[in-house]
Amino acid sequence: MSVSRVLRFSIVGLVAALAAPAGLAAGDPQAADGPVLVVETVKGTFEIQTYPEEAPKTVEHILALVKRNFYRGFRFHRVEKGFVVQVGDPQTRNVTLQDNWGKGPRSGSGTPIGVAEFSKTLTHKRGAVAMAHAGEAAEADSQFYVMLGARRGLDGKYAIWGQVTTGMDVVEKLEVGDVLRNITVKGS
Repeated sequence: MSVSRVLRFSIVGLVAALAAPAGLAAGDPQAADGPVLVVETVKGTFEIQTYPEEAPKTVEHILALVKRNFYRGFRFHRVEKGFVVQVGDPQTRNVTLQDNWGKGPRSGSGTPIGVAEFSKTLTHKRGAVAMAHAGEAAEADSQFYVMLGARRGLDGKYAIWGQVTTGMDVVEKLEVGDVLRNITVKGS
């Protein structure tokens, strides 16, 4: 192979790697072109790359909630170090209801997604973002979680709809009761 051809392939590979979202390798089956969510918390900001091709109804539902500022002021109600950080229960705005955070009929937006979108390519790896549910994946509503470590045993049971691409250090600092200030769509 000629030097110019090797150089051309090297440059093409470098450009592809630079074009991939931070934290994702070029050609990663989990890389996608969906909207990026900016999650502002009291501990800092992190970004989530969404996967509308893998979970179209889920991403559509989350985006609708984000656009109406549904998540503003919620508290993170579940933190298990090395495993998961969870948010999305409106009851968390009221600290006197802490015993009920994450549970019960008022722990969501009131409109379940209605489908279970399990991916054959996305996995519960560090930084994966998926929908929480109380036993029936199609009943997932507004609660979602970020993986702090890989748990392949969850694959095919929860709809993965995104990946943290920047700010994973922020996610790892979150504690129960920390406030999610707001979520916005990057560039809008």
